[in-house]
Amino acid sequence: MKTKAAVLWGQHEKWQVEEIDLDPPKDGEVLVKLTASGLCHSDEHLVTGDLPFPYPLVGGHEGAGVVEAVGPGVTDIAEGDHVVMTFLPACGRCSYCARGLGNLCDAGAAVMLGPQLDNTYRFHARGEDVGQMCLLGTFSEYTVVPAASVVKIDDGIPLDKAALVGCGVTTGFGSAVRSGEVRAGDAVVVVGVGGIGVNAIQGARIAGARLIVAIDPVEFKRTKALEFGATHTAASMDEAWNTVSELTRGQLADVCVITTDVAEGAHITPALSLVGKRGRVVVTAIGHPEETSITTSLIELTLYEKQLRGSLFGSSNGQHDVPRLLELYNAGLLKLDELITTEYSLEDVNQGYEDMRNGKNIRGLIRY
Repeated sequence: MKTKAAVLWGQHEKWQVEEIDLDPPKDGEVLVKLTASGLCHSDEHLVTGDLPFPYPLVGGHEGAGVVEAVGPGVTDIAEGDHVVMTFLPACGRCSYCARGLGNLCDAGAAVMLGPQLDNTYRFHARGEDVGQMCLLGTFSEYTVVPAASVVKIDDGIPLDKAALVGCGVTTGFGSAVRSGEVRAGDAVVVVGVGGIGVNAIQGARIAGARLIVAIDPVEFKRTKALEFGATHTAASMDEAWNTVSELTRGQLADVCVITTDVAEGAHITPALSLVGKRGRVVVTAIGHPEETSITTSLIELTLYEKQLRGSLFGSSNGQHDVPRLLELYNAGLLKLDELITTEYSLEDVNQGYEDMRNGKNIRGLIRY
């Protein structure tokens, strides 16, 4: 079939919206008609090269829609099902899935390669095979994805809101609640208030944090942070230290979550200085692939038992956490409608990323 999609043909190029070919689903795959796709910063990393995917590829890894067809061997998903697509497949059988660590499923090794799990391509354009961002390619009206990458949801949930739970909401919420283990009464710092950071704030609020300090140099984002549950804001980590120290009587924060546009080695020392004894620094932001060094006080790390943790998909299990987060939304505890700053058509995808770079959006959304 034909579908309209946004294709990235090379590093530092613009997204090209064009009609391309899409093959039907093969074994273990489903065809999905997209309702909406979030404009996540990770797709900007494809443009800059911070995520080294092969070109060309269809972007987008945060979406929801309706199943149009299923391939052979798919028994738990049917035509007409409403689904959220998660950017990490979970087979349910490997050692990590068996331990409830679906975000670390062995099938995730394929998400940065381009083709599908069987090493063949579903998208084709200009005489070339075209890869899919994280096996998904949600910057397309239709896409074919692994059944292991979709989560069935209740039909009554608005798909444009549910799309955000495919990456940003779950990653941010989990960064605080799962990776950071925020507990009731904790003091939490979130560095970077974008589509991930604002949901780390929501996670901390729902977990019962008494103090949530949001750090961002953009005033608009600091203002939005307060709407989602931040109790205080600061323009920098240095500025935040005085606030955190004063409000905690010198004990400092329990958790600091780094959700900046790009993770830098220089972020680690000030982040660790913001947490106290047994404090946890969670790195969710994607770093430069060539950056391999950080500098910090090792004696402080040891004597205060501070911890530095990586977080992928917020250490979440998609099949469990996506429906649970949507239940929190239905209960009025999790804000999704308010996350969407601006809606775009697929043709305006480049404008959406320009607005993101200029700090105008918490989350931009493509609506099909």
